[in-house]
Amino acid sequence: MTTNPSPVAAPSISGAEQAEIAAVPARMVAAWAAHDADAFADLFTQDGTLILPGVYKKGRDEIREFMSASYAGPYEGTRVTGTPIDLKPLADGAVALLTTGGVIASGETELADRDAIRASWILVRRDDRWQLAVYQNCPRD
Repeated sequence: MTTNPSPVAAPSISGAEQAEIAAVPARMVAAWAAHDADAFADLFTQDGTLILPGVYKKGRDEIREFMSASYAGPYEGTRVTGTPIDLKPLADGAVALLTTGGVIASGETELADRDAIRASWILVRRDDRWQLAVYQNCPRD
């Protein structure tokens, strides 16, 4: 017996909401440029998750501590770039945002191919703003 699942209607996202969602990567770029671990952690929900190659941090406190140490260590003098490439509504107040970008090494002016990434952002609307529930990236190539 075969069944045809009924399609799930995705909620629509207004132009204003799309702009708010697309602004989250820009907020991350600004937090990184300032090497501001507090502003970076504030992008996440209280129990948000950050997943990078070899890194798993859960909660704003762990994310803040990791970024603070990283800005003073391997990320010192770096910049980050990120551009939205796709937006997928998941449910009311929840979206998946896909971006491309990466960490621009200290002293460099452009993103090296070896540092390019693709990222998945699961954003939820909480406290009247879009926040990261989960951020995960992997090498682009």
